[in-house]
Amino acid sequence: MRRGGYCRRVRSPKLVLLTLLTAALAGGCGSSPPATPPQSASQPAPIETPVPQAERPNLGLSNLQAGAGDSSESIPGASDALYYYRFVQTFPGSDRFTFQDRDLSFYFRPAPDALHFQVENRQNRPVWIEWERCIFYDPRSSNGKVAHATTTWADRFNTQSPTQIIGLQRYSDYLLPLDYLLDPAGTGQQLHRPLLPEDTTAPQYSDREFGVDLVLRIEDRPRTYSFRFRVASVIKR
Repeated sequence: MRRGGYCRRVRSPKLVLLTLLTAALAGGCGSSPPATPPQSASQPAPIETPVPQAERPNLGLSNLQAGAGDSSESIPGASDALYYYRFVQTFPGSDRFTFQDRDLSFYFRPAPDALHFQVENRQNRPVWIEWERCIFYDPRSSNGKVAHATTTWADRFNTQSPTQIIGLQRYSDYLLPLDYLLDPAGTGQQLHRPLLPEDTTAPQYSDREFGVDLVLRIEDRPRTYSFRFRVASVIKR
């Protein structure tokens, strides 16, 4: 105990240990979170979706994905899933999940397994997707590096090489958070958590937001293209 600003001698060694543990826990809980880079005026507002404390990722076999195959079905997701999703593109606003400028044309297809996209190079000169600069904002209010179709478990700590899109050509791929990759146990597959679950936890994700900042190098200058999406509804099959 303290009196007059001075510590009196503590007779019980158990009380000393309890005091030290309490101080260590207080120091750990008081650490500051990593700083988030400021948003420019042309960027969407930060995603601040509240995440229920009771929510825990379900890593059962039914919630693991091997790669992500884009489907032509009108409703994305597994045909035998308990729930399916409806999405909207909120930034830049588009009811067709598209965006284009004089250099590039984008088309997106959000799905429970990943964010599928296609980009067309509209000019007759190459552009590059700079994967190391891209950021994924997941529906659990986290953000970090991007994984795509050729990213492996080993690439978590390696540099991902840029992808070239030659002039007047299209490139298709899918995106997910790099942190969602799981150890494939030597199988060579790209094993990962789904972007959104299709089990009984799916209704928790209604109104959740997610998105990506894609960085493309055009005429040797990086240019960021930001896209944001929202879960408009979660519907039981």
